[in-house]
Amino acid sequence: MTSPNDRRYTASHEWLKPEGDLVVIGITRFAVDQLTDVTYAELKPAGTKLQAGDIVAEVESVKTTSDVYTSVPGEIVEVNGALADDPGVLNSDPYGAGWLVKIRASDTAPLAALMDAGAYDAANPT
Repeated sequence: MTSPNDRRYTASHEWLKPEGDLVVIGITRFAVDQLTDVTYAELKPAGTKLQAGDIVAEVESVKTTSDVYTSVPGEIVEVNGALADDPGVLNSDPYGAGWLVKIRASDTAPLAALMDAGAYDAANPT
């Protein structure tokens, strides 16, 4: 599977998509495939102030629990409340409806150091 070109990727399988003054964060298809069936997602609440490297969410599956991190500092301004009712959307649509949080980034410069889709896919062949 080819990862979308409109975002940046981390070695720990998060994607970050700039949208105006916000950065949307989610987990990659590779991460979902490794987790298998996602059964629960706990998101930090809106208003949470973050530094790069802070945890924004915890995703649980039948196999394991994984933390999800931000690469940019800022404040969570929106969480994907739909995941509380249906965390399985992470399995079916990790790059769309399965987004986790939106952050108003105080510094987007760290995005430049992350992988583009081609580099991420090359590092994580399916």
